[in-house]
Amino acid sequence: MRTVLSILLLLAALAARAEPLRLVFVGDIMLDDGPGRVVAEGRDPLAPFAAILADADYRIGNLECPIATTGQALENKIYSFRAHPRVLSVLKGRFDALAVANNHSGDYGQTAFLETLNHLDQAGIASFGGGRNLAEAHRPLWIEKHGLSIAVLAYNEFKPRSFEAGPHWPGIAWSEDSHVLADIRAARAAGADLVIPFMHWGWEREPEPSERQRALARLMIDAGAAAVVGGHPHVTQGSEIYRGKPIIYSLGNFVFDGFELPAAKIGWLLRMTVDRGGVTGWDIVEARIDEEGTPHPAPSR
Repeated sequence: MRTVLSILLLLAALAARAEPLRLVFVGDIMLDDGPGRVVAEGRDPLAPFAAILADADYRIGNLECPIATTGQALENKIYSFRAHPRVLSVLKGRFDALAVANNHSGDYGQTAFLETLNHLDQAGIASFGGGRNLAEAHRPLWIEKHGLSIAVLAYNEFKPRSFEAGPHWPGIAWSEDSHVLADIRAARAAGADLVIPFMHWGWEREPEPSERQRALARLMIDAGAAAVVGGHPHVTQGSEIYRGKPIIYSLGNFVFDGFELPAAKIGWLLRMTVDRGGVTGWDIVEARIDEEGTPHPAPSR
């Protein structure tokens, strides 16, 4: 009996000493238009950040376009994006997971959205924040590495809501407060050491988070989130610490062209180190985006 107890205590001690995990988050990755032309010409818009991405244990981004050859552009949308499947060659091996909970995933309809999920799956890239039905769309991205179990959730709250998944149809996870908080609590109850919501929220081109963003971020941390990361406004929006946990409101663009606003040509790559106790450290690498939509790390100071 004493031997069994000793073994259990040893296992518990080993579990408590799980290695820290280095995560990377980036904002909007749009691979149509300028970035799509770069890839079609045999060049690589992610090459300038290849070493930084390779240095992380797990890399996550927001895929701001379907990757497909099917579908029709939706009417009454100012901008509709669709990247050719050839772009998977630059994503594969660079990103472990991509969020699809955003306002462009459904630009070419459900058929193109489903094609996107299939392409990502075949490339070995996990998708989350969307799925073939509502339950799948709300399912967390589970990261099981270094003895840690991390659940990352993704939601969109910028129109059109017609992209939302339903009980029996594909689409994205919509940000309803009660659903988001329930998902965080469910992930913790399912054994997640940490839960990190990755939000698509806020007003475009606004340099400061809205009161809505601030209130929801704090609600998510109160519900058990270890950190909150956001995007969508096409500009960075700063950060704050609440109850000892970081909130990074908007990472801005990462791979994106077509912006004249100088602030939209600067994005953040977020590096975050976590262990079982939460976020132990984080920093930002500034991305300066050129006219073709390719990000370049800002020179070290």
